[in-house]
Formats: sequence, structure tokens, C-alpha cells
Amino acid sequence: MKNKNTVLITGASKGIGLELTKQFLELDYRVIAISRSNIQTKNLNRTKNLISIKHNVSEIKKHENILRVLDKNNIKQIDILINNAGLLINKPFEKTSYSEALSIFYTNFFAATFLIKSLLPKMRKSKKKSHIVNISSMGGFQGSSKFTGLSYYCASKAALAVFTECLAEELKDENISCNALALGAVQTEMLSLAFPNYKPLIKANEMATFIRDFAINAHSFINGKIIPVALTTP
Repeated sequence: MKNKNTVLITGASKGIGLELTKQFLELDYRVIAISRSNIQTKNLNRTKNLISIKHNVSEIKKHENILRVLDKNNIKQIDILINNAGLLINKPFEKTSYSEALSIFYTNFFAATFLIKSLLPKMRKSKKKSHIVNISSMGGFQGSSKFTGLSYYCASKAALAVFTECLAEELKDENISCNALALGAVQTEMLSLAFPNYKPLIKANEMATFIRDFAINAHSFINGKIIPVALTTP
């Protein structure tokens, strides 16, 4: 497997992350899938290309465990990193506790940024330009509609988006591109937490196809951009 293109996906056990895992496996990518819970492999093809790591990305000090698994499996390069893991707590601002606010920011912002930091040495070894794709939200897109109960979630996603712009500038001479996708309403468990009675037009597998193609191809043309991807908000 040493010559295969390699993608690392966080939040890979369900929703968009699981669909991305399936689709990259179908393309014969080597997939490193990170999630808090075990990935059910019975509906996955080409599982010989799958390295599943059970890990809570918000536990930043334990990111070295990811590197140990990669080294154990002789993974020398990462071509694509998709920071998809996210946490949403739907609660009014005044009722959101300090620990809840920290949890949201640790999962949605700090986990992604420090994982990138840990993986940069392997992304620099990609035979072609590597691509960091941060999954943000229309809730964190300046000027978009905002909703009660999502202040910290939206703020964390906005932070990730601006970080993407800054990181792209820092890495522009290192053959690494960094972009963010601000997703609108998609049929996932997370959307149901925010809008229990809302029926989105886009399914998780459909959005995963867009993200997959973007991750593979877009960085040849754009860098440091926040791209809104939404039919509705929500």
C-alpha cells in the first residue's frame, strides 16, 4: 500500500465522515479513519485499505497516539486531511456552561488545528500538493442567518474558517493548500440536534461526494478560501 494516495478523515464513524470513508475506499485510497466510536466495517469495501483509529480528537494531548499508529503502519505521507469531527450543543447562550463551551471549541477548533500541526511533517512528504479541508458551517459564515442556541457552535466554526485563511498564507510556499467548506443543511444527526423538525434537501452521501471531489481536485485552483456549500440555511 506504500504508493497509494492517503486520506485522513476525522469524525468517520457516522454521517458525512462515514460516507467519505466509504467513497475514498471505493476510489482505492488508503483511508485513516478517526472517530470516538468503532467504525462498522460490514458495509465498507476494500477494507484492507482502511486503518481505523478509535480516538477522541478533542483530547489534544493524546494526538501522539495517532502518530504512533501511523508509524506502526508505515504511513509516511498524508495527501488529504479532512477535519470533519464536530460537536454541537443546542442551548441558549446564558444557559451554556463553561465546560460545554470549552468542549465545543476543543472539538470544533482546537482539535483540528493541533491535528494539523501534528500531521504537517507527513503532509510535507506528499508526492504532490497535499490538501487540508476544514469542515466549517454556514453558521460560522459571516453574514449568514444565525439561530438561537447555537452561539458557541457558530463561533467555533467561524474561528476554524478564519484559521484556514491564516494557515493557507503560512503554508503557501510548502506545497500544502488549506481550504474550508461552510456547509449548509445536510441530513445528519447533528442537524437533527439543532433543528429537530427540519427536513434537509441534501443527504450525507451527496454532500460527501462533493467534499470528496473538492478534496481531491480543488486545491489545484484555490487556496485559503472559505466556500459556502448550501441550498438552505438551514
